Amino acid sequence: MNLPNKLTVARIGMTFILMGFLFQHGVLPKALAFVLFLLACLTDFLDGRLARSRGQITDFGKIMDPVADKILVLGVFLSFVQLQLIPAWMVIVIIIRELLITGFRLFVARRGAVLAAERAGKHKTVSQMAAIFFILLFLVLRESALYFSFWSREFQSGFSALVLVSMAIAVILTVTSGFSFFWQNRKLIRSL
Repeated sequence: MNLPNKLTVARIGMTFILMGFLFQHGVLPKALAFVLFLLACLTDFLDGRLARSRGQITDFGKIMDPVADKILVLGVFLSFVQLQLIPAWMVIVIIIRELLITGFRLFVARRGAVLAAERAGKHKTVSQMAAIFFILLFLVLRESALYFSFWSREFQSGFSALVLVSMAIAVILTVTSGFSFFWQNRKLIRSL
């Protein structure tokens, strides 16, 4: 297994550790979850860049890179729903889109074709990761408020609004990228 693929697999492992930290009380576990998320994002950036620069693009990487992204994003979003930080319906919309696209990719892969991620899907992933970034930052700041006096009802309301706006953008880009994916692959869909 080459280095880019190892980074992809490492991102999956980091996701479960990150989720474990989210359910622990205190600022340290939330800060560690935040740091792990940033490291996972770094592996997402590096695995593709290294694969292209070293000529190590593989079918495994083409399939597992978006799968690792989905595990990271969906695992963290589901944790946020459990922690009552975001509405469940937003995550359900994201899950449905991801299941449809991933299912289609796997179906096509069984027929010998591999569909790499397209630009709209990458924008969707960035918007989802930005939403996670804001929510994790919110959690770290909220937990830090026990030690500092900057937290107020207004601060919480403002940050909650930012979280909902970032989630709304992520949901909109998730849905539009799904439509874009199926439109780009309409000839392939008709031939099945």
